[in-house]
Amino acid sequence: MVPVPIPAFADNYIWVVPAGDGRGTVVVDPGDAAPVIAAAEAGGWRPDALLLTHHHEDHVGGVAALLARWPDLDVVAPADDRIRGEARRADGGDRIEAAGHGFDVIAVPGHTVSHIAFHGHGLLFCGDTLFSLGCGRLFEGTPGQMLASLDRLAGLPGETLVCCGHEYTQSNAAFARAVDPDNPALTRRSEEVAAMRDASMPTLPTTLASELACNPFLRVDAPAVRRAASAWAGEAGLSRAGAFAALRRWKDGFRA
Repeated sequence: MVPVPIPAFADNYIWVVPAGDGRGTVVVDPGDAAPVIAAAEAGGWRPDALLLTHHHEDHVGGVAALLARWPDLDVVAPADDRIRGEARRADGGDRIEAAGHGFDVIAVPGHTVSHIAFHGHGLLFCGDTLFSLGCGRLFEGTPGQMLASLDRLAGLPGETLVCCGHEYTQSNAAFARAVDPDNPALTRRSEEVAAMRDASMPTLPTTLASELACNPFLRVDAPAVRRAASAWAGEAGLSRAGAFAALRRWKDGFRA
């Protein structure tokens, strides 16, 4: 099953899980209805269910218009009152069915306190928690919460396809190489990403195995990453939680 990214806004991706094997079409994080409607009309399909990972407008802003177009849409969302309208509410540990597709719901607080991810059919829809070669900003959660969330995702099978909410990979690569410049897997991924972007291709989905090999936020136990975080923070012997917090602060102010 190959998910399809629909570009939206400057750098968002709205993900589509195509129908097949008796299952309907699932759309993930429709921040804008217009590109979904255009893709559906061009491809001769319609959405049957919407999955929402968190309350930010660039991930939920198109829901009302899609419901106006297709009132019978099944909507699954986190248990957060900031997501308005009727929806089935889901939390970590739940197993949900949407348009015949089964997904495990994983609680991933950090970017927001109620953020969830959906894992099923070898796919991970992680919103703004995990990015290729990066992770989300901590708008509401703590570094400890985000590290625990990333640890949960890191425990999924390596062949899992990671479907992130934004095309941030190239800018994330610059930071990752500043942290971990001698990582050959990261060098290869960075070169691959540059070629993809030069060809106007999406860099996603990627595999979790690739992220485990390249993404500094999933590699806080790697000695090179731990040393780099300690050097930037000016504090020797950082714990893994301390190293993660330092990396996130470093990334917040990083300019390539």
